[in-house]
Amino acid sequence: MNLEAMRYLVVVEQGPTSFGAYVPDLPGCVAAGETKAEALKLIREAIELHISDLKSEGREVPKPTSVSEVVEVEAA
Repeated sequence: MNLEAMRYLVVVEQGPTSFGAYVPDLPGCVAAGETKAEALKLIREAIELHISDLKSEGREVPKPTSVSEVVEVEAA
């Protein structure tokens, strides 16, 4: 079986006690961990499960379209 590799943008946010991660192109695909590394490990697993669930339901897997840029601004 030839699987197509896809690269999804993952947003990681640091909270007061943990890190959260989500995938803009896969609504509802989220994870949280005590460290950034843990959150990234868990979001990878969540993405794989999310895609597997979509496929098993016969639904289309969204193609990755989100991109990111860093914008520098002067602090007030």
